[in-house]
Amino acid sequence: MAADLDRGDLTTEGQLALEELLFRLADDEFVHAERLTEWQIYSPTVESDLALANVAQDEFGHARLWYDLLQELGYTEAECIWERPPGEWTHSTLVERPFADDGWDDAVVRTYLYDVAERLRLEALVDTRYAPLADRVGKALAEEDYHREHAESWLERLVVVPASRERVQGAVEDLFPHALSLFASGRHEDGILEHGFRTETLPDLRAEWLEQVVPFLESLGLDVPEPDDAERPDARGRDGSHTDAWYDLYDEFTHTYREVEFESPARLRGEEA
Repeated sequence: MAADLDRGDLTTEGQLALEELLFRLADDEFVHAERLTEWQIYSPTVESDLALANVAQDEFGHARLWYDLLQELGYTEAECIWERPPGEWTHSTLVERPFADDGWDDAVVRTYLYDVAERLRLEALVDTRYAPLADRVGKALAEEDYHREHAESWLERLVVVPASRERVQGAVEDLFPHALSLFASGRHEDGILEHGFRTETLPDLRAEWLEQVVPFLESLGLDVPEPDDAERPDARGRDGSHTDAWYDLYDEFTHTYREVEFESPARLRGEEA
């Protein structure tokens, strides 16, 4: 499919659909990165500390790619992040949850579940009709394989030790229902597909995700909840409903912006597109 649409080609309905897609991508990456930064200097090895810091930096960079596209549609960065009410964020509840006290296993399981989904979502954007989006997808895709491989390597190490295997199993049971919210549809899902912004449906992406994560986790001797039977959390994330932990995190990362009178809004740092 040719990327033949630019901003000037968008209808009102098309722009609303595109905004929903971009906010979901950006919010997931930004909040996931915010949580991952909590592991700096606390990871079990120097190598894993550096690796997770690099993953977080990549995710902040990806968030910037999508927030920049929203700014091209008329938003400011402050409106996207620092001044946006917490109830308007549409990230999955998977990425907002705090880590347990012994949460390295939680962090590894979370990044694995998230990064497999993120790779699939980005692949579904490769043939997008929206040219500015097509121009940026390749950069994000190039970095996602490393993220997933890092998580897979740690999972393989953790399940060898009985005590950590038990914690990994607990993290899978706890996080799997939240990961399913990555594929929850929004008000403009039909428009995302009809305008060619994404080439695969969310149910298809969910099925592909399950075909990857379930066999891999089971190959490690882990039990994976049945997707249709998993107890879903009350907060879904995509619809603006969130856990209490999200509001605490939001207050933390917007604190400096709110308390200090900047002459101009803060700029999210990241690599240039």
